[in-house]
Amino acid sequence: MFEVRVESNFSSAHRLRGYKGKCEELHGHNWKVEAFIQSENLDKIGMVVDFHHLKNLLKSVLNKLDHKFLNDVDYFKKVNPTSENIAKYIYDQLRSKDKKLGLTKVTVWESDTSYASYIE
Repeated sequence: MFEVRVESNFSSAHRLRGYKGKCEELHGHNWKVEAFIQSENLDKIGMVVDFHHLKNLLKSVLNKLDHKFLNDVDYFKKVNPTSENIAKYIYDQLRSKDKKLGLTKVTVWESDTSYASYIE
């Protein structure tokens, strides 16, 4: 099995609904996002996926979140913008852009020491 990973980032603000503590207040993060692709096979030139293609797909998803108040993004008007839900949102958006991608996991880092992953 082969696995590749690309990393990108975005900056945004959010507030957690229903949370008692500092995170219920408006605050922001410089999020780091990792997308993982797996495949048992390589293409005819020996690659799982072109890194350039994967980076462009990820950036197109993150552009919708960059410098936004996440609570105002349509998806997060009903879904609490936790790291876990942000990871799922990014996973679903990537998956919808390329169903053949072999996407296995998206990890969202909200700080250097805290992350959440979504694996379908």
